[in-house]
Amino acid sequence: MTDEFGGYNYVNLHNAHETVAHGKKQYVRGNVHTNTIEGFWGQLKRSERGTYVHVSKKHMQSYINEFAFRYNLRASAVPIFEVLLARV
Repeated sequence: MTDEFGGYNYVNLHNAHETVAHGKKQYVRGNVHTNTIEGFWGQLKRSERGTYVHVSKKHMQSYINEFAFRYNLRASAVPIFEVLLARV
């Protein structure tokens, strides 16, 4: 799910790409919205500023990968440390 930015036209994997037209003040269409990803990026930016202060381009993908891992497990009943140990 994305907004109508043309650059996203190339991410149509498995014909599952849905859009909302932010330019036309459309922010939700049924269950199609961008709230989750916008929340993810906002939280990532706040975390970077508050924890790391600066992340170089060289390490940006690793930082995003770590943050995505933490974000995806945010509601898990199993502590993240235990999940990491199980994967080692």
